[in-house]
Amino acid sequence: MRITGGNAARRILKVPKGFDVRPTPDLVKQAVFNSLGGRVVGAHVLELFAGTGALSLECLSRGAISAVCVEKSPRHAETLRQNLQIAGFPPESLQVRVQDVFAALAQMAAAGEHYDLILADPPYGEKNVGRRSTSLAQQLLDEVTLPKLLQPEGLLVLGHTKRDTLSVPDFWEERKMLKHGDTIMRFLRADSRAAEGGSLGTEGLIPG
Repeated sequence: MRITGGNAARRILKVPKGFDVRPTPDLVKQAVFNSLGGRVVGAHVLELFAGTGALSLECLSRGAISAVCVEKSPRHAETLRQNLQIAGFPPESLQVRVQDVFAALAQMAAAGEHYDLILADPPYGEKNVGRRSTSLAQQLLDEVTLPKLLQPEGLLVLGHTKRDTLSVPDFWEERKMLKHGDTIMRFLRADSRAAEGGSLGTEGLIPG
């Protein structure tokens, strides 16, 4: 696994042994960041279920100002800190919160924190036929505090497996979907007017 673009491109990152971590494939990362383009430059980034921190480090390499990584496992968080050193970024550019994601979201929302990009590629859920998904990706979409953490033009980039059919609540507006192998990456914006039934313009739209 490596950083695919920016000033730390081609740096090889560490991955913990075993099957507890499923890093986002390099080809998927490239597709995501090609779609994001200049949005990453100057961005404040939040990565959930951060694992190795590969998505946040990719952002920093491509010009993001800062990143916050939420990772529950202390062992994985230590690998993340080692990857920050490998990438050569200053320690103050990335904060690691060793914490349950949903507890962290509630605390950050209460503190009034806001981010330009929220990235999440959580552990995959099971195939759901004839029932609503219970995966971590679906739980994130259902979490009402999550859109409150986005800046007005901010984006959520959410990864999940294609066998996991997600339901997108009305407070999200889906802007784009990328498919690569078994992976789907969704680009969503908070729809603050959904409850009022207002129409949204196309400002900031990621081309399909």
